[in-house]
Amino acid sequence: MNPNFEMIETNGVTLRTVVEGSGPLVILLHGFPQCWYLWRHQIEPIAQAGFRVAVPDQRGYGGSTCPPEVRDYNILELTADIVGLASALDSEEFYLIGHDFGCIAAWNIALIYRKECKAVMGLSVPGWRVDPRIINPPGMEDRYWYIREFQTLEKPEELFERDLRETLAGLYFSLSADAPKAAFMKQLEHKKDAELSDIFPAPQKLPHWLTSEDLDYYVDQYKKSGFRGPINWYRNIPANKDLTPELKGSRFVQPAAFAAGSEDAALQFDSNWQSRFEASFDDLRFLEILPGAGHWLPMEKPRETTNLILRFLLNL
Repeated sequence: MNPNFEMIETNGVTLRTVVEGSGPLVILLHGFPQCWYLWRHQIEPIAQAGFRVAVPDQRGYGGSTCPPEVRDYNILELTADIVGLASALDSEEFYLIGHDFGCIAAWNIALIYRKECKAVMGLSVPGWRVDPRIINPPGMEDRYWYIREFQTLEKPEELFERDLRETLAGLYFSLSADAPKAAFMKQLEHKKDAELSDIFPAPQKLPHWLTSEDLDYYVDQYKKSGFRGPINWYRNIPANKDLTPELKGSRFVQPAAFAAGSEDAALQFDSNWQSRFEASFDDLRFLEILPGAGHWLPMEKPRETTNLILRFLLNL
């Protein structure tokens, strides 16, 4: 596709945003390590269904502003970015679809900005208040764990940027259903000082849903932004809960939906996630687990993901 980019000023940053179509505003939020390109298969069908679609490179990513300070990526700033983006597009109300950390941002936007966010759908990550204990898995202090590694400064960026193509290919593959079962979680079998390339090796052959041209595009985006901003999202996990104490015990009042892949590592963090998750909604329209899919639903199962999104949006 030939995206229509707009540089949108919001909340003190500029977000490079794909804007297509006309109608009610739908905002698609990517997570780590992605950019607007995650949604390349969904943008046109959603626009053709009668919606205006806005897909930003989030703060710290791709062609958007990349502030260097850790505090610039706390949950209040990240959520305000998106509400401001909608306002800049002359829309005080919007629908949200989020994936990965973009999903966490979407859940929080729905709770903090109830009036503006009219409906919310999450992909892959059911949690919205990230427990700081996830930084240090109990009993695994001597093992590699990516979120703990991300709390340090400089080193994670240096390792990720040493070979962007190898890094991204390894991460995308290890979190997909094409990788050996539980490949991503096997990082906990490695010593704390293990090398990234040993933990998430690039596949000998790219999976069918990630072409060499796709990977080239991602590499180019991370040459622009680096990994400081994206990793700073994780460095704010310890602070985010304290920044939103009023959200403790909150419920989602908007229409909502959730979908994930059956092989998604994000569902393995908590074996009892589903019952707790479902209890947080007044109007959960559906919860779908797609068989044979990993973490990257919009890429691994593009048609099925698009159909689920349209099922949600067209029945609001």
